[in-house]
Amino acid sequence: MNLNVNNITYVIVTFKSEKIIHDCINSLPRDSNKIVIENSKNIKLKKELERKYDNIEVIINENLGMGASNNIGIKKSKTKYAFIINPDTKFNNDTLKKIFEASESIIDFAIISPTNSDQNYPNYKSSNDNKNINENIISVDYVDGFSMLINKEKFKDDVFFDENFFLYLENTDLCLRTKKKNQNIFVIKNSFITHLGAASITSKDLEYLRNWHWMWSKFYFNKKHYGFFNAFFKVISNLTSAIFKYVFYLILFNSHKKKIYLMRLCGLYNSIIGKKSWFRIND
Repeated sequence: MNLNVNNITYVIVTFKSEKIIHDCINSLPRDSNKIVIENSKNIKLKKELERKYDNIEVIINENLGMGASNNIGIKKSKTKYAFIINPDTKFNNDTLKKIFEASESIIDFAIISPTNSDQNYPNYKSSNDNKNINENIISVDYVDGFSMLINKEKFKDDVFFDENFFLYLENTDLCLRTKKKNQNIFVIKNSFITHLGAASITSKDLEYLRNWHWMWSKFYFNKKHYGFFNAFFKVISNLTSAIFKYVFYLILFNSHKKKIYLMRLCGLYNSIIGKKSWFRIND
């Protein structure tokens, strides 16, 4: 494969990411194509980024979620490949070099990712059935959504991320659909990327949002791929645990913990009855 700086566009979805986005962009090649989907409608950030960086477009967008926003950037890009990265990620000096070198040994792929620099939290899952190209290019079933180099030609129907997801499992869904089509997903073991994770933005409201959408997404994902009854079986332990813990923290007058498990119950209930992932926090 002929991967290079000129045929890749970096797509970054931001939401109140002012404190972290610069480190991310600064780790990319200066002349690379960059599209930022700004979901918190920060006009000041748009002007700042477009003034400071070359070859960058910042799109002010409604907060439609990670999947839908990534789709906007992918479809807007004019290059053959789109590199989805979160604003709380940072490339090492040789991250891209290692990917470009590895691509010379790859005949065909749908998704490629570097490896999370924190080895305690691998950003991929693999099974024994996968055939690796070599010790540095391993075939996997799934990669985390904070770093995904997507070959757009493998998605000719333009169905990238399922926009029903708002916050969780849209990348897992994409990878599963990719593998069902017998397309290749690779991780480059000697290419590393740093990911801050959830620690980049913290608030109680955001914690409530995450718990609501985690449960909504878990049921929806399993229902989509395995059917309603299998999905219900998958979440029954989450349901009983959330009920027990809600009552427990209600008795202890711990309003924060009580609300967390109420959010889990509400997200799960809405998903089971077929409602969309509608819950949002105030901007």
